[in-house]
Amino acid sequence: MQPMNDFDWYALDARLLRLLVAVAQTGSVTAAAQRLGVTQSAVSHQLDRLRAIVGDPLFVKSGRGIVATARTEALLEPAQALLEQMERFARRERFEPVLWEGSVTVAANDLQRDLLLPPLLQRLQHLAPKVRLHVIPSGIPSLELLRQQHCQLVLSPRPPDGTDIVQKRLFEDAYRVFYDPTQRAAPRDLDEFLAADHATVVYEPNRALDFDQWLLGRGVQRRFRVLVPGFAGLASFLPGSRLLATAPGLLQRHLLRGLASAVPPLACPPLPMYLVWHLRHQHDPAQRWLRAQIEALVPALLSPQPGVAAQQSAPPAPLAAAPADTVAGSGRCGA
Repeated sequence: MQPMNDFDWYALDARLLRLLVAVAQTGSVTAAAQRLGVTQSAVSHQLDRLRAIVGDPLFVKSGRGIVATARTEALLEPAQALLEQMERFARRERFEPVLWEGSVTVAANDLQRDLLLPPLLQRLQHLAPKVRLHVIPSGIPSLELLRQQHCQLVLSPRPPDGTDIVQKRLFEDAYRVFYDPTQRAAPRDLDEFLAADHATVVYEPNRALDFDQWLLGRGVQRRFRVLVPGFAGLASFLPGSRLLATAPGLLQRHLLRGLASAVPPLACPPLPMYLVWHLRHQHDPAQRWLRAQIEALVPALLSPQPGVAAQQSAPPAPLAAAPADTVAGSGRCGA
């Protein structure tokens, strides 16, 4: 037998511990084999392995049966405790949102931040009151934003492309032309649209909206009078002016509330919105629950809203110069 200080801890596994407990409780190799659903020879072989590891005979003959040695008696309680710990390790605990404590970081720009995250916080305060919501700007989301765990979730029309990144399309928005109805009417056609002064968003350091780049690539040039670093800035410049701003229609729910809007007088690509996360969080019960809460917000988000000042202009005219293969097929054209 090996001396105890040569105990090979790494040779132990749950099957050997389970076998030790079964033989000790039944007092029989045959009965233990029946309980475990294996052959008697398999039990004998595994007992020999365990004896070699522990350096003790474990069980000795006593009359017509066997009895546990003193060493086995000492090992039984910790063996049962280890088996219970292994079972807990392998068993997924039921997730209880009300008991969840910690911080969740979500990266989002102003459109999706103001649209989705305030109602998400209301849900968290009710269902998971111990969770803190931390919001950071997403900019153009990078792979490292998720890989380095700067955040757990990203809300963006531009999900980063990586084999370890998971994305789910939440909804699709349409562009509208915003304006102050006390100062002007909606542009009646493309000529009137192009003759107007416009406001738009240019993100730091100098990145125009994908939508603006998309139009410019098709030869549509507008006269910009003001450039702001986010959609929230448009709300400061449009009221009281004759400016137009072509932006996601859902902005009328919050940032551009109070302005009128109309369908653009030209064909525009849709604006999808994605929920994005790293593969490491794919099966995490807390993260799965959180993603489900965000998805549950979408139906109310897309439902008609009473009292919104919107006008329907003439059907948008297609851009004759736009070849079919240049339409935003990736679905990532947007803010």
